[in-house]
Amino acid sequence: MAIDIVMPQLGESVAEGTVIKWLVSRGGHVKKDQPLLEVETDKVSLEVPSPNTGSLSEILITEGQTVPVGTVIARLEGSRNSVSDNGRREMNLQPTETKEELCLESVHYSPAVKRLAREYHIDLARISGTGAGGRITQKDVLAHVNKGQIQPTPPFAPKLVISPRPEQAIARDELLPFTPMRRSIAERMVESRRTSAHVVTVFEADYSVIEKVRRRLSLTYLPFVVKAVTQALRAYPILNASWSDKGILMKHSIHIGIAVALEDGLLVPVIRDADQKTLKQLAQEIADLAYRARTKQLKPEEVQGGTFSITNHGGFGSLLGTPIIHQPNMAILGMGTVQKRPVVINDAIAIRPMGYLSLAFDHRGIDGATADKFMTKVKEGIEHTKGETTS
Repeated sequence: MAIDIVMPQLGESVAEGTVIKWLVSRGGHVKKDQPLLEVETDKVSLEVPSPNTGSLSEILITEGQTVPVGTVIARLEGSRNSVSDNGRREMNLQPTETKEELCLESVHYSPAVKRLAREYHIDLARISGTGAGGRITQKDVLAHVNKGQIQPTPPFAPKLVISPRPEQAIARDELLPFTPMRRSIAERMVESRRTSAHVVTVFEADYSVIEKVRRRLSLTYLPFVVKAVTQALRAYPILNASWSDKGILMKHSIHIGIAVALEDGLLVPVIRDADQKTLKQLAQEIADLAYRARTKQLKPEEVQGGTFSITNHGGFGSLLGTPIIHQPNMAILGMGTVQKRPVVINDAIAIRPMGYLSLAFDHRGIDGATADKFMTKVKEGIEHTKGETTS
């Protein structure tokens, strides 16, 4: 009996998802919990497992299509005992959701296709679809655009044909359609700059003590910085708060978001109760979250609920950055690369491993003096760490 595979609910506020890649072809055999396809939303990109062992009999939604949560995207021929009474197998149902809420009709044109049609003034009825069941995909629309050299409206860049001399080969610019993740990042960055009164303060820290301890414990610099930040947040809890129309919401739990760079975007998985974990535990969790973020294995709840964020841009060689606040947080710490530099200590020049720390904070609720006191506490935590793994 056929099992309906539906677009899963990948977060409380997520209404739709995009099929990025089918990992099993039509007619292919798949085992229960084996990755079936890659799905991307504006919050997370992950692999969706097969609900049962069987054969993928139909693929209804092709790669690149965006559809509402609950839309049937494929059908799996599985064993009878794995199927519910109505012949459907719902995935990732939330406790408050009903079957009726997920039984949405699949749209003929995806939001991405409609968006391209509007921007290029295209009549979709004139395009032949190559997707399952004759559906029109983004590739079909772009192929139509390239064939007719249709000019888009801003903000999309036009397809330009550059030919300095007739005998030269024609060079064409390439249009890269926005992925849901890239569009979401763009919207949220602009929204954050528009929402918060960004101010940045910069401190320099001596990593000499950390250098000795981290080598002994085989750790990176980041868990030490996270530990120092959690101690400073306890001393200055206003930086662990969020802004609301009714007032400043003070958060008693410290959940640190760690920015992880991906090939095509950025995710900020969260370390829960970071202040209650040892250096070794922090290091292990940071490595685990970063690995699963890059391999699309994060759960939606693992990128939600952060109270303060840290971005280690120094991992790519950057000395200093001015990060954008991750809403609804009120501050974010940027960690520059650590490198040996000459510094003056007791009127003498010494070579020390130094690094810049930049704090972007919301001046609506945090004063400059408080931000600098917080950074002083972070600096002290870095320069005077004891390297204890049980504290």
